[in-house]
Amino acid sequence: MQSLKILKKLRNNNGVFVAAGGSHYAEQAWIRDNIYEAIGLEHIDIKDALKTYHALLDVFLKHEYKIEWAIKEKPDARYKYIHARFCPNTYNEFSENWGNKQNDSIGAFLFKIGDLIEKEVDVLRNINDFRIVQKLILYLESVEYWHDKDNGVWEENEEVHSSSVGACVAGLKKCEEYFFVPYDLIEKGQNKLTELLPRESITKDVDLAQLSLIYPFNIVTDKQAKQIITNVEKFLVRNKGVIRYVGDQYFHKDGEAEWCFGFPWLAIIYKQMNNIEKYEFYLNKTREVMNHRGEIPELYFANTEEHNVNCPLGWAQALHIIAEK
Repeated sequence: MQSLKILKKLRNNNGVFVAAGGSHYAEQAWIRDNIYEAIGLEHIDIKDALKTYHALLDVFLKHEYKIEWAIKEKPDARYKYIHARFCPNTYNEFSENWGNKQNDSIGAFLFKIGDLIEKEVDVLRNINDFRIVQKLILYLESVEYWHDKDNGVWEENEEVHSSSVGACVAGLKKCEEYFFVPYDLIEKGQNKLTELLPRESITKDVDLAQLSLIYPFNIVTDKQAKQIITNVEKFLVRNKGVIRYVGDQYFHKDGEAEWCFGFPWLAIIYKQMNNIEKYEFYLNKTREVMNHRGEIPELYFANTEEHNVNCPLGWAQALHIIAEK
């Protein structure tokens, strides 16, 4: 499968995926992106995917002192949060401020750890791995994720995001059978998520990131999922992709940029819902935005045939693999 070959080219020998080819993203890695990319690999070879999860465990272990610091006292500065972006070779955090408060990435990681344990996959290598996962749970308690204003999936304004809260709830629920999850930690997040939905945040009625609440996290009711999809299709779907939210200024050129991975994401969700007509529609839209090498770019400029330099985007290729399986 071409998307698998493309995805693997973005992977270092240590198991870490760089975000994209063709730009400075080729020298940077994100926790969140690596999780989605590993999920893509899981659909082909789960043992191969473990290398990425083990690398992420090593990233957290390297910064264990910082996690302990945050557990002892709720972080009062952005740099005190675990950075979601790191050097793919050294695992060092980048020093500049880059929307470092991204609670969803921790929730997503916990979700996959719990999910793999549930599937009886040996994702934890030793007691050190167990210890760091337990500390990440206590980290979410300390930052008070259920009402913590984080930068969210898009690393932008500090708000309480339903996509962030939902990721943490999903992660904690997956882990509660295997680790110590403090009393009412899940309930606090679940209550906040119910309060926020169907909105993403106080400033956003709908956001592409909310698709994560349906897949992979499956943390919303059927009614909530239907409302999210209805809103995304009504307000965000465009010809070359899905805009992140109304008024998005990132790569804005006569309109909001159209993010390609929205198409395979919707295809996956519709396949799960057994809506084969919509599944095939979005799968075909995914194929249409590929270049002649089968690469999926990060985004196209609004209403154009021109995409940005972040191509291929690993996250997009991984979602395409999942959609095709």
